[in-house]
Amino acid sequence: MRRKLKLGLFGFGCVGQGLYHVLHETHGGVQAEIKKVCVKSKNKTRPVKDDFFTFDKEEILNDAEIDVVVELIDDANAAYEIVKTALERGKAVVTANKKMLAEHLEEIYNLQQKYGKPVLYEGAVCGSIPILRNLEEYYDNDLLNSIEGIFNGSTNYILTKVFDEKKTYADALKKAQELGFAESDPSLDVKGYDPKYKLVIAIAHTFGLFTKPEDVINIGIDKISDLDLKFARDNNYTIKLIARSFRLDNKVYGFVAPQFIEAHNPLASVRNEYNAVQVQGAFAEKQLFIGKGAGSYPTGSAVLSDLSALSYDYTYEYKKLHQADRFEFSNELIVEAYISFDESTKVSINDFEQFQSGYAANGKQYMVGQVKLSKLKQWSQTPGIGIILAPNSQFIPVKTSTRQEALLV
Repeated sequence: MRRKLKLGLFGFGCVGQGLYHVLHETHGGVQAEIKKVCVKSKNKTRPVKDDFFTFDKEEILNDAEIDVVVELIDDANAAYEIVKTALERGKAVVTANKKMLAEHLEEIYNLQQKYGKPVLYEGAVCGSIPILRNLEEYYDNDLLNSIEGIFNGSTNYILTKVFDEKKTYADALKKAQELGFAESDPSLDVKGYDPKYKLVIAIAHTFGLFTKPEDVINIGIDKISDLDLKFARDNNYTIKLIARSFRLDNKVYGFVAPQFIEAHNPLASVRNEYNAVQVQGAFAEKQLFIGKGAGSYPTGSAVLSDLSALSYDYTYEYKKLHQADRFEFSNELIVEAYISFDESTKVSINDFEQFQSGYAANGKQYMVGQVKLSKLKQWSQTPGIGIILAPNSQFIPVKTSTRQEALLV
């Protein structure tokens, strides 16, 4: 039987206001009422009455009438304390804080088991795409081989403008910030941290494996050069920032990196702030989900979906965590990549496991070949070195020498 929910909301920024609007525009749907909103700043002008707000978190956490805490703030550490306290005080939680979840997901899982209250977070992974619910329910008995896709709407918007409208990277980034798709400090998006956090969460529901963000390598789009763009156009490629995780035998690999994408690849046609998630199972094979991943309404609607699920007492069961197959996370992988660098940067043929080709143009040098993921991580932190994975890159475990055991993507 469906319950009516009384909500305490933390944060009234982009997503919080999106939730407020979709909640009030949904007629006959979710029966939920926001009783109080806790915010930090006392001086902001807001589109609702002042008595709707509080500046004291305890006013929500101690309110026995509030049965669901909705956490939508930026501060990951403060968000974790809110979620933990809410569970301790017998309240269910909905959150969209991907950084907080990625850093504390195993602890949050244990807190749910201890206090018997659910935490739902569909809005934390790819905006409006209901991927976590599908991983939990539709794919619960399907042996999943991989999950990958465009997990960040901001970078996809920037790359779309660069390719489709021939804008410079700087102009495209500025426009993304003006539209609210990218923050004033865009490093979370353009350096690949945001999709990494989402991937960490997705790995838990895909493979039943808790990982830490620091174990997942992220390479962003901030070092893509005009020469990279020209190379892509000349070869009928586009460039997408791809988050991916896959299993080989008893190991799970996961990382985020830009990649040249061929025109016939379905991810090539995913544009602007849209996200795409492709899941490959042993029985269902490949399935592609596409939806808006940035903006207040897409994420707000995902939060609303979690509230609707809570009204029916839904909870994640973490089914993959309890299945017989147990996996180990690994970065010991060889990938095929294009490495660009200027003449002053030390990149050597000896850095490659298998060197394929090299050339120079417009003051830049290119080397193409198979290289360890750990070396890519090192290069990604070195000024002047750009990294883009090859189209149809082979991913080969370090101890594997035969191409037959490579995973082709």
